[in-house]
Amino acid sequence: MWVRAGLAFALGVLAWSTRIDGQPRAPDLILINGAVLTVDRTDSVAQAVAIRDGKIAAVGTTSAIKALAGGATEVIDLRGRAVTPGLIDTHVHFSAADALFTVDLGDAAVKSIADVKQRIAAQVKRLKPGEWVRGRGWDEGKYVERRYITAADLDEVAPNNPVWLTHTTGHYGVGNSYALKMAEVRPTTPDPPAGTIDKDAKGQPTGVMKESAMGLVSRLVPPLTREQQKQGLVQIIRDFNREGMTGAKDPGIGAAKWELYQELLAENQLSVRVFALWSGARRLEDRAAVLARVQANPRQQGLAGGMLISGGVKMFMDGSGGARTAWMYDDWNKNLTEMDTGNRGYPSIEPQAYRQIVTELHDAGVHVSTHAIGDRAIDWVMDTYDRALQARPTRGLRHGIIHANTPTDRAIDTMARLQRDFDAGYPESSAGFMWWIGDNYAGNLGRMRNLRLKPFQTYVRKGVRWSGGSDYAVTPYPARYGLWASVARETLNATHGATPFGTAESVDVRTALRSYTAWAARQIFLEDRIGTIEVGKDADLAVWDRNPYEIPAAALKDLQCELTFARGRVVFGQPLSKR
Repeated sequence: MWVRAGLAFALGVLAWSTRIDGQPRAPDLILINGAVLTVDRTDSVAQAVAIRDGKIAAVGTTSAIKALAGGATEVIDLRGRAVTPGLIDTHVHFSAADALFTVDLGDAAVKSIADVKQRIAAQVKRLKPGEWVRGRGWDEGKYVERRYITAADLDEVAPNNPVWLTHTTGHYGVGNSYALKMAEVRPTTPDPPAGTIDKDAKGQPTGVMKESAMGLVSRLVPPLTREQQKQGLVQIIRDFNREGMTGAKDPGIGAAKWELYQELLAENQLSVRVFALWSGARRLEDRAAVLARVQANPRQQGLAGGMLISGGVKMFMDGSGGARTAWMYDDWNKNLTEMDTGNRGYPSIEPQAYRQIVTELHDAGVHVSTHAIGDRAIDWVMDTYDRALQARPTRGLRHGIIHANTPTDRAIDTMARLQRDFDAGYPESSAGFMWWIGDNYAGNLGRMRNLRLKPFQTYVRKGVRWSGGSDYAVTPYPARYGLWASVARETLNATHGATPFGTAESVDVRTALRSYTAWAARQIFLEDRIGTIEVGKDADLAVWDRNPYEIPAAALKDLQCELTFARGRVVFGQPLSKR
């Protein structure tokens, strides 16, 4: 079979070469003796691939591809290693600036509030009194105390410095008493719209601020400098390439970050394709400014062959599953079996205002992706897309629904119908939630809703395609973790059992890989360029130490990337074995 396929591909590349320059020309590089996971329509597996002028020139058997080589062709012997399309993260806050310049509380070594206080105390020693301590990544679901960090905890180690620590979800944070005093947060301070000031049994602020309430403190924290922000982008580009990742959908950017992307592109430092979504309006009076910014940077003007794309707008519908602020039909649980009575979360924007803003963006031909975590929020978003599409049928805008954690059956059926009829309604899901923050999630959702979290197998059964993402810095960015989580559905610490979400919604690794390659490429409008290993596409490739199709599921999270190509150029690793 593969001899015939290889010869067919060889003939295909010669014809393609003739169309380009009038003369057949040998490839610049060939990779041979491997397992090339093409993720094409039939999920075929080849042995070798040829690259020329940054594009895939041929795919087939080793013998057929070797026959194409010329005297100047570089040959890399894969020695059985696997090749996949470059992996794509369709929801990542694309910067390592916070990791570089703030206190990192997001690694698994932080297992208690005592560990948190130790790191904050070490940072205080480096600062002068009155200087801000910034931190990120804390998660009470990982701590032995199983509770929030409070102002009282932080006051013990930072009485003379304001402290602000952002939760791993990004939807809540905690400040110490110094910071609360600066923000003028008192027992009588009312909750802002779509926000919560957490208070203890005596009505005193605990220091924990949720959703819009975070702004009362965070607006006072000095921002990182432009140079620090640029360093953060440079670092995450390198980190992505190290993990075999060559694409990112960055949600909710502003003009300053767009300028940094353009600068990095001009400096030839952008080796990850970036599809950026502009921050959407949260009030009706801001919608015109958002639309004007998008129209000034239309998606069709992707820069440098799809390396940088102004893609559309990110909207919010609700909050967080970790903070129990996402908009649900029924009360949240806590500690798995207890009830957070009276708390069903809330919308982060007035629902009718959201509907009007999205409808106007849709009518203007703008791609929209909306953050929606709670089942009620998901229904509202899907109904909004449905109404907009029925009123103005437009195929191909591919409106997305970010996270879509616990969709109702009605929402899933709407996704399937909108995808079929309008090429819209795509979940942009973060499988890593089940792992990294899964212990917290399991306790908040409760036993019954846990089984609906990330319903990938139901998606497959009903014909719904989705794309994978990390939501970094909510979870670690390596896509191999998302591949594994899609299959295993295990939590980090097994606080409520290893698989509180069950395994009925697991998918196989081939489907999981498609969500980070072919389906992800569609959701950044680049399926004609990347996402599969096929003739004519750009050579965005990753070489792995093992074949993900052949190893146990538990080993997926430990895959190691050895070589990454972006448009045929090596952007990570050293050639494994040259001729």
